[in-house]
Amino acid sequence: MKAFSACLAAFLIAVSCRDPQPAATAPEEPVFTVAFGSCNRTRLPNPLWDDVLQARPQVWIWGGDVVYADTDSIPLLKAAYALQDSVPGYARLREAVPVLGTWDDHDYGMNDGGASFQAREASQQAFLDFLNVAPRDPRRLQPGVYHSETFRHGPYAVKILLLDTRYHRSDLTPDTTGVKRYVPNPDGEGTMLGEAQWAWLGRELKNSRADFNLVVSSIQVLSDRHGFETWGNMPHERQRLLELIAASGARGVILLSGDRHLSEFSRTQVAGLPYPLVDFTSSGLTHVYSGFSGEENPYRVGQVVNERSFGLLRLYPESGRARMEMMGDSSRTLSSLQVRFQ
Repeated sequence: MKAFSACLAAFLIAVSCRDPQPAATAPEEPVFTVAFGSCNRTRLPNPLWDDVLQARPQVWIWGGDVVYADTDSIPLLKAAYALQDSVPGYARLREAVPVLGTWDDHDYGMNDGGASFQAREASQQAFLDFLNVAPRDPRRLQPGVYHSETFRHGPYAVKILLLDTRYHRSDLTPDTTGVKRYVPNPDGEGTMLGEAQWAWLGRELKNSRADFNLVVSSIQVLSDRHGFETWGNMPHERQRLLELIAASGARGVILLSGDRHLSEFSRTQVAGLPYPLVDFTSSGLTHVYSGFSGEENPYRVGQVVNERSFGLLRLYPESGRARMEMMGDSSRTLSSLQVRFQ
């Protein structure tokens, strides 16, 4: 018995001296990271490019107003794009990740401009040159810069649909009282996208098998009370868009917008859509609405951010959730929102 006890003690001592086995850890959930922004004056300092790179996005999306040219002179417009390409921080980003984008009025060439802008065809080619779009790409031949791309991420997919809210957009209705810049068009008047683009968008959403579908509009979709440019200036067109999204069956649709020189989250529930629809506005890469004192937005979630920032989306297709963040200088999170899609 003494011999057995001695052997047992020796065994226990040997076991206790072994290195402890590491606890099993669950594998990290795959995440697809998207960064986007708008309202970028090339001649103003932009302290955010290093923060964008630090976030390690899989893609960068221009949401409009890439440069401020406001001109029908194509040489001047091309010079503005060339100057942006020469910005060191942006050049590093272009080398690191794919760059997609749509335009807004100031890179389109006419403040609040739409279908009446005479230089739109040449302006389109200059914009596509800036994005390094291939000569035989369909965007070189179609009227408008709308486009989609799908990114694979392991067994998952993220589709990005970039709308053109300039090339085909009908005239807006000025506010004759002077209180606001625009008021909604008379019921049923005007188009935001033009019929060819509407048909394209319907096909793209209906046929999408992606886990997330990001729809990029240079102007806000949900916020509609401020009196500036918004889909709310054509209520019938906005309703058409919401109904199209719901009827398509597309998963994980998120709206991305810019233009306003401020950032905010807007959210609504659309009939037939099994998840909330969020319009993530990220605007003000180099300059912001510093004098902002408030405006009505019944869809707003959280607070308005009027600090230079870019938008960041961390998409988790395995669990069907998205974390959306407004990122400031030094990688500060200024506001965030998490949404579940399943």
